Amino acid sequence: MKIQVRPATEEDAPDACSVIRSSILECCADDHRGDAKVLEGWLRNKTPEFVRRFILEPNAFSVVARVDEETIGFGSALKTGEVTLCYVAPSVRFKGAGKALLAALEDHAAWVGVVALRLESTRTARAFYLRHGFVAEGPPVLVFGIEGQPMRKELRPGG
Repeated sequence: MKIQVRPATEEDAPDACSVIRSSILECCADDHRGDAKVLEGWLRNKTPEFVRRFILEPNAFSVVARVDEETIGFGSALKTGEVTLCYVAPSVRFKGAGKALLAALEDHAAWVGVVALRLESTRTARAFYLRHGFVAEGPPVLVFGIEGQPMRKELRPGG
């Protein structure tokens, strides 16, 4: 499987949205525990228009991961270093797509002078971020009725 990561375009929004929604529904059971109210709150704004806004946001950088013309992942980070979204399709979980998305976001952040990335990790993604150099930063917070662990990763000096 050859994963290609490229900057996201407005036309990627529907497929990226589908990846985000399926990832939440199928991969994040440790977080939503099948609770319909939690899922409804988490998924409420996960629409193609929501994703399109991230892609078009001038203070953000968004990428898609693709295999054979199929979108399998989406990631976005603000120029401040806040990773706002990083999701992969359930079918490619643990196959390098998340790593490729995160690497692209890190490279871009370092290139524009960001010294550290920050995010709020779900329980599901916490081990992934720890494996990729993030550390917990402060106590967990409640977001969409689920626990989010603030995390931080210092980027390499000089990009």
